[in-house]
Amino acid sequence: MKVFFNQLFDYNFYCNKKIIELCVDESEVSEKTVELFSHILNAHNIWNSRIIGRKPDFDVWQIHAIPTWNDVHYENQRSSFEITSNADNFEKRIDYENSQGRLYSNNIKDILFHILNHSTHHRGQITMNLRQNNIEPMSLDYVFYKR
Repeated sequence: MKVFFNQLFDYNFYCNKKIIELCVDESEVSEKTVELFSHILNAHNIWNSRIIGRKPDFDVWQIHAIPTWNDVHYENQRSSFEITSNADNFEKRIDYENSQGRLYSNNIKDILFHILNHSTHHRGQITMNLRQNNIEPMSLDYVFYKR
């Protein structure tokens, strides 16, 4: 399970890094792209924080300036690898409060998968937004990454 999640987080890191590089190189990036990518970074931080049992560094929809994306992204990745490397039981349940103050409980495995799937979902939205703004996004399909 550790190896599997580490591979998926490597892929997630790669995809997010490609989006960061593209946006850093563009002279103009839409507010929607900035909002969605900031949300990816924030949610990743929030979920990692829930697993670790610490207060998140960011709010769900907090906006980050593009030049700061690399640092936040790197820290998210480092924290996720720490979680996967130190996890003895991926079925362990984590109790947490969501952004509306409701209490929930999920296991570590499902939370980690959610981080990855959530990022993929919003990267798809970013891809559409880039195209709508005449910026050709790169292909981020998993099979291309594995080639």
